[in-house]
Amino acid sequence: MKKTLIACAFAGIFSLWQCIPAQAQILSIREQARVIDENLADRFENLLPGMMQETGIDMWIVISREYNEDPVLKTMLPAEWLNARRRTILVFYHNPQTRTVERLAVARYDFGKNIKAAWDTQKHPDQWDALVNIIKQRNPQKIGINTSMHFGHADGLDYTEHQELMQKLPTEFKSRTVSAEPLAIRWLETRTAREMQFYPQLINATHKIIEEGFSEKVITPGITTSEDVVWWFRQKIRDLGYDTWFHPTVDIQRVDPKTEGAERSFAIKPKADVILPGDLIHVDIGITYLRLHTDIQQHAYILKPGETEIPTSIQQAFSKANRLQDILTTQFKLGKTGNQILAGALAQAKKEDIAASIYSHPIGYHGHAAGPAIGMWDNQGNVVGTGDQALRKNTAYSIELNASSMIPEWKKTIRIMLEENAFFDGETVRYINGRQKKIYPIPRPSSYNQ
Repeated sequence: MKKTLIACAFAGIFSLWQCIPAQAQILSIREQARVIDENLADRFENLLPGMMQETGIDMWIVISREYNEDPVLKTMLPAEWLNARRRTILVFYHNPQTRTVERLAVARYDFGKNIKAAWDTQKHPDQWDALVNIIKQRNPQKIGINTSMHFGHADGLDYTEHQELMQKLPTEFKSRTVSAEPLAIRWLETRTAREMQFYPQLINATHKIIEEGFSEKVITPGITTSEDVVWWFRQKIRDLGYDTWFHPTVDIQRVDPKTEGAERSFAIKPKADVILPGDLIHVDIGITYLRLHTDIQQHAYILKPGETEIPTSIQQAFSKANRLQDILTTQFKLGKTGNQILAGALAQAKKEDIAASIYSHPIGYHGHAAGPAIGMWDNQGNVVGTGDQALRKNTAYSIELNASSMIPEWKKTIRIMLEENAFFDGETVRYINGRQKKIYPIPRPSSYNQ
């Protein structure tokens, strides 16, 4: 590792994470568990009280049964727990005097180290009676439960559990139940300082995996198929000790008018084909580590015999997509909704004659995470519900979009489809581990990194 960093310094590379290989620093399962539990403790102590105060929810009840877990509860599971156990009920009570949050598990045993068991089975043999007793003792004015019209992440209370809860709650408390959607979204979307220390590693690893997969180490033109590369990515991710939250895709755009270009619908899976010289290839890939996710799209070009660099028209098309990224991130302002950001970015792109499509989304505990949606690939207008959410500080996003450009020598329009992960601190947007600014040539010329 030390030799690698010294070599990077001589090469003029000053970003630490750019110097670290994809397999570096992957913790053992045991050490990952330690980090996950420490991170949860930090979130419970330092994030949750302020979120509950901000939303005005003084009691948050999260209920799940084994193998049918609420998405929020899954993010709260101790690292040693892979699922809920029987029926798991968590209660968070915000004390207005101390401004602290009491964390209770209506369970037979502690919910890891962060939440203590609060069910006396001798006094209350029925679990629901134990919950009602906790509610009566604390007398909350607003009880948040995980129901939501627009966010599946915040709609984790299933029908049966909701019915039983309502049957058991005394009448005076039934009227105090509200959707916990605002609180659930904040819990899921907010990234901590600790998380942003290790998030760059995960994105760096994703970039390094793409860099290797989109090289002559993996691709032999005329032999390797796009499907071969897809499965290479899946295997590489698993071999390194990471996981993936979706099956990668690799697609091809080429001069042949019979192949798909900008007209291909995202509803149609890319056709598997042999990769040939002159092809522009694209990957969509995401990996998971320490409960965080990445979502990255990049491009490579297969040099034809005699070519030493990527054709100018394709490089210019790529630059347009990079410019569209800048246009979009410039629109990020605290309190603006996803729909407002989308409209502003599309209007500016139109002024600059960029054929744009924007479909960006929050990222973090989920690949397609809770928070403001900024367009959909099939909706470039008003996104109801999720698009109406406001931008908040300390949140992460997949800057996902495409720009279409005519390639004169191909006599067709292509799409440059990019996706990179960024962090919004409330004032500025920064890419967490940089972004692709040059298309990968295959094979790599010896002067590529000079």
